[in-house]
Amino acid sequence: MTYAEFLARKHIADVPTGFEPGPLPGKLFAWQADIARWGCRRGRAALFEDCGLGKTPQQLAIAQQIVDHTGGNVLILAPLGVVAQHVREGQKFGIAVHRVRDQSEVQPGINVSNYERLHLFDLSRFVALILDESSILKSFDGATRTAIIEKSARTEYKLACTATAAPNDYMELGNHAEYLGVMTGSEMFSTFFVHDGGETSQWRLKGHAEKEFWRWVCSWAINIRKPSDLGYDDGAFTLPPLRMHEHIVDGNQKMDGYLFALPASTLAERRLARKATLGERSRLAADMATSDRDQWLLWCNLNAEADELERLTGFSQIAGCTPEADREKIALAFLDGSIRGVITKPSIWGYGMNLQCCHKAAAVGISDSYEDFYQVIRRIWRFGQTSPVDFHIIISRLEGAVLANIKRKEANAMRMATEMVRNMADISSAEIKGITRDITPYHPTTAMAIPQWL
Repeated sequence: MTYAEFLARKHIADVPTGFEPGPLPGKLFAWQADIARWGCRRGRAALFEDCGLGKTPQQLAIAQQIVDHTGGNVLILAPLGVVAQHVREGQKFGIAVHRVRDQSEVQPGINVSNYERLHLFDLSRFVALILDESSILKSFDGATRTAIIEKSARTEYKLACTATAAPNDYMELGNHAEYLGVMTGSEMFSTFFVHDGGETSQWRLKGHAEKEFWRWVCSWAINIRKPSDLGYDDGAFTLPPLRMHEHIVDGNQKMDGYLFALPASTLAERRLARKATLGERSRLAADMATSDRDQWLLWCNLNAEADELERLTGFSQIAGCTPEADREKIALAFLDGSIRGVITKPSIWGYGMNLQCCHKAAAVGISDSYEDFYQVIRRIWRFGQTSPVDFHIIISRLEGAVLANIKRKEANAMRMATEMVRNMADISSAEIKGITRDITPYHPTTAMAIPQWL
């Protein structure tokens, strides 16, 4: 046996468990159709695609193929604000999608509901489970994440779709691999990583395992930021300019319990600082948003911020207590231009919404979550946006290093995303365009030796 043959036997890949798809909707771009075919052949796959690349029509196309192939039912779990969007996208592509609230409402074919209703469904009665905005799982408690993985363990077909899984950290790749049944997170880390000690999240790829790691990821996931990452023509998938504006209010008012106005260092102090400068930040945002006739999105973290902005601007507010029917009315009115502004939180509207109708937004205070920051920007700065995007960050000096922390995380995320695309581009392109069944054959060469004590 040559050394090359020995290394080839060590190749790790997830064996496809899918099927050969039939005709796909004609409205799909060539690369979207190729990815959908790849997803069907894989059977269990993840789509890590940037915002606006059409993950929803791709997942609906795959879901319809699964229904046609098996005659069974498919369940899509999505953020609450995105459920109605799936129904509209289905109508656009000629695919029937049923919005359901529990198992009793399930209809033959494709069904969609929100994550919070997971406990109302029997996943064993679906042939496929699709997670839209699957990176949102880490925002839920461990019990919810575990429930999805355990309850779907015997589900034949699985799909996970998100724009922000891989760029954050390797843990997210492990979460997705475990959901898809490819490999548990602990197995992934023990196979490809070494632990640097200290915090449990500090893992780094083994030097000799880097290429094999990305090859393994490409056996079950596709990662692209634009079509040309896979060798296709970008065409209309070119983003307009993004203009970031930083507004730092003085924040000379001291926080409750403090004699002087000092920069916040702890999480509790940052919350106090936000409350102390709430009026200044809200007035600045309101003045900008009411000075023109453009549509605006105002993002908040505190209920008091949202209430104050609603009072100052008259914009529609979507809060946690807003009924589903009212949320949908506001969303449709904002999309067709009937209302000029919406005030809400990243946790409510920050994931999955297609809001290219708007090109101006402001974050009236930000948290330390880079993913929330990334997502709220990408609601409007996404493929399909035709105008330059203006995004305003309004923060007080009292809030310390929050903005610097976000910028550091953004730089790390961009570095990792670039590294992923660099490592995965050629492999992914070959997978999508060539699509061969990748298996790891076993050829025994040594006779089994039975211990004498047996």
